[in-house]
Amino acid sequence: MELGIALPTAGPQTSPETIVEVAREAERLGYAALWTFERLLRPLEEVVLWSGGAPQRVPEFYASTYEPLATLDYVAAVTERIKLGTAVLVAPLHVPVVLARRLATLDRLSGGRVVAGLGQGWQHQEFETANVPVARKGARTEEFITAMRAAWGPDPVRHEGEFYRIAPSEVNPKPVQARIPVLLAANAPAAVERAARIADGIVPIASSAAELRNVVSTFHAAAREAGRDPRDLAVVDQVPWPTPLTREPIGAGRPFLGGSPRQVAEDLVTARESGATQVYLAGGQGLGLAEGLQAADVGRWLELLGEVIEAAGRLGVLEP
Repeated sequence: MELGIALPTAGPQTSPETIVEVAREAERLGYAALWTFERLLRPLEEVVLWSGGAPQRVPEFYASTYEPLATLDYVAAVTERIKLGTAVLVAPLHVPVVLARRLATLDRLSGGRVVAGLGQGWQHQEFETANVPVARKGARTEEFITAMRAAWGPDPVRHEGEFYRIAPSEVNPKPVQARIPVLLAANAPAAVERAARIADGIVPIASSAAELRNVVSTFHAAAREAGRDPRDLAVVDQVPWPTPLTREPIGAGRPFLGGSPRQVAEDLVTARESGATQVYLAGGQGLGLAEGLQAADVGRWLELLGEVIEAAGRLGVLEP
């Protein structure tokens, strides 16, 4: 199993210097991937969040969110081997050929390190801003992936669908990778089954080992039904934000994949046994989430990340 982290791309405390510091240190420590996410805006009205429940304000730190692909372009120039992932881009807010070219360009600039995580979106204000209908966003996302992959394929590229059309054309550059991995954000059964049919993996957000096992079981069963080998597909589990990373162990009520480095490493064993191929720690999205740390204490937070990967290595969790 691999271990990744989220870059600190949201909130007033982040900066280009902080992003570079985290990216370089993550690579040095042996993390496998850096992840960014997309948030077009933070509405002032209350909304029903991705996790459901009563309407509430979107968390304040989303008010300032760095654009994910521009950030990864920047990070590609200061790293050498670590994968560069999006978890996730809201596919319907984009144009397939435009996003395909941006991802292919990043893949060229980085030497083939891109992982394209996509989602169908949930915040209706973003759809209104992009002048895209919310209706049938699942079907739109599915065709989006088909059109984007067509743009990565041999010229002449062509696509004729319900939502998108690409006239026979030359579309370049092509990616370095023969196939940029496309992962889908998925927790609900319908989204998990769609990912099993068309994607190279899923990005669930599991709040417990049982939830992760259920998602993986549904995903693998749907993949086999679609004639695919689950061993060829990725399961990149995103640790829910704001799960804390702390210096001292947490007692009763500790969240899954939260707590001290040793506790996190022990949960990583469970995540691997549950079918995760990678877990990525999302605390970096807001920084200062480790217990007792201020937002500016990036060095201390990175020390804890180093202890996590050391503890995971001792337990034999990570790939050599």
